[in-house]
Amino acid sequence: MDASLGEPKQTPAGLGRAARTVAQAMARAAMAWLADLDEEQRILAWWGPPGSEHEVERLRWFYTPTDHGGLAFNGQFPWQQRRAMQLVASGLSAEGYDLVSTIIGAENVLDRVEGFSSVFDTRRGRDTSRYYLRVFGDPEGQKPWGWRFGGHHVSLNFLIVAGEVRSATPRFFGLDPAVTTLPGGVRLDPLGAFQSTARDLVASLSPDSRAGAVLLDRAPADIIMGNRSSFEEGATMMNLSEIFRRRPGDEELIERLRTGGKALDKGTGYGPREHTLLSVTTEPKGISGSDLDNSQRELLDRLMRTYHDGLPDGLAPGWDLDALHFAWAGPTESGLPNYYRVQGDGFLIEWDNTARNGNHAHGVVRHLSNDFGVDVLMQHRQAWHTAEPTVNHNYQDEMEP
Repeated sequence: MDASLGEPKQTPAGLGRAARTVAQAMARAAMAWLADLDEEQRILAWWGPPGSEHEVERLRWFYTPTDHGGLAFNGQFPWQQRRAMQLVASGLSAEGYDLVSTIIGAENVLDRVEGFSSVFDTRRGRDTSRYYLRVFGDPEGQKPWGWRFGGHHVSLNFLIVAGEVRSATPRFFGLDPAVTTLPGGVRLDPLGAFQSTARDLVASLSPDSRAGAVLLDRAPADIIMGNRSSFEEGATMMNLSEIFRRRPGDEELIERLRTGGKALDKGTGYGPREHTLLSVTTEPKGISGSDLDNSQRELLDRLMRTYHDGLPDGLAPGWDLDALHFAWAGPTESGLPNYYRVQGDGFLIEWDNTARNGNHAHGVVRHLSNDFGVDVLMQHRQAWHTAEPTVNHNYQDEMEP
């Protein structure tokens, strides 16, 4: 990774007491959940520690309605599901937990919107019970461990080292439909601040500044980095079929997704030139925070805080506004498909609200060098001059396909 990208001024590793307090709550919740499971459930729920033979799987993540890996809610009794949600809550603020819970519940809304007809690798394509939880390593003690929670439009990934939370990315959230109407004309818009703050920022720019910030007048069909496990120089948008877990027997589904992904791409009018213009590169694109006036800098800071408000108190990192760049693609008018990113100071944030005529949103927070805590884990191993032994528990011997 090019050093010019910088690092956050303050990472979870440096947050000390808050990172330890949250880690303790996570450990208690993880042990309580695992203790409630039977041996067969633990085969899916409890795998080897970070850096073990299961590392490839730990670095996988999804935001599509696919098998995210782990023990799904539909494989748990209600009291086990409650334990699972206690672990999820330990990694989120009250606001973050409410957002994740709303996203899960919205699967029922999406099912109705689609006429209760969507099918993927299960007969019910929109399913509130297909959210998966998995623990990597032993939550007791000081050795590295982590956990992952995910399902359609949700992905949470945490690494704990020496009793402190050291990574909380990738962190993904989305909603389809993003905005719905309730009785009395009340709008339900859980991701409204993510959209409106960025739109206010791009709308506030002068014509010259906007020319530097707006990369294209059309938005892409999805976030550009997709579900890649790490930064990739020049990354362009992935096909829909690439962001689903591939399993034997899913060939027809994957082909259907590939065709559908091409149709989505065609609908945006994107070709090789457009994909290259929006590619993710080491050098951030868009307008620098140092070129914004005070009110615009406040909007950029508010946008960053919105993306980190979902973390427990005291766990959000800091950032240098001068090191951040803001870029936009698509119309700036409300209700139209759009995309934006914030990059720099170690961060990559992406947002797209393109599908369903601008009513299907995705948002993700990445760390360009420390997603899944890979940098921290490497430093930890170098400091101890030895690999962590595999904890002797009921781990699955074979990787999932």
